[in-house]
Amino acid sequence: MNKQDIQFLFKYNQWSTKKIMDAASNLTLDQFLAPADFPQGGLRGTLTHALFAEWIWRNRWEGTSPAQRIKPEEFPTFESLRARWLEEESLLLKFVGKVSDEKLNSPFSYTNTEGKPLTRILWQSMAHVVNHGTQHKTEAAAILTALGHSPGDIDMIWFAAEYK
Repeated sequence: MNKQDIQFLFKYNQWSTKKIMDAASNLTLDQFLAPADFPQGGLRGTLTHALFAEWIWRNRWEGTSPAQRIKPEEFPTFESLRARWLEEESLLLKFVGKVSDEKLNSPFSYTNTEGKPLTRILWQSMAHVVNHGTQHKTEAAAILTALGHSPGDIDMIWFAAEYK
């Protein structure tokens, strides 16, 4: 994996997140908080889970291993979640912008939330974050569509057509 490819993946990740957030901004508070039949619950839980993954992996890549999780209850409104996600996205893209080809292909170690030490190859865990986000943003898109606020296509191929 090289820096150009990983930057493409994270730009796609940013683009798809924006589409989800823009659609979600049209919801009422009750819709944002409503339960749904997905593994993480409704929209708030699903988006919080995706945010948590970006946050914890970035921290791990930067050398810290948080033991706590970000919880849906930390976001009483959609606006509070969006603001926190924009902060994290900025930090994440800053990390991605600085990573070298050599570092991408190197192992890093961290401790998971259960206290188990692990070692991974950096680019593989970075690709995992984008893939994981795609899964949960797809669930969010299904929730939004059911509420009458489809984000439209979030497939990477549509992003690639726009990417310069």
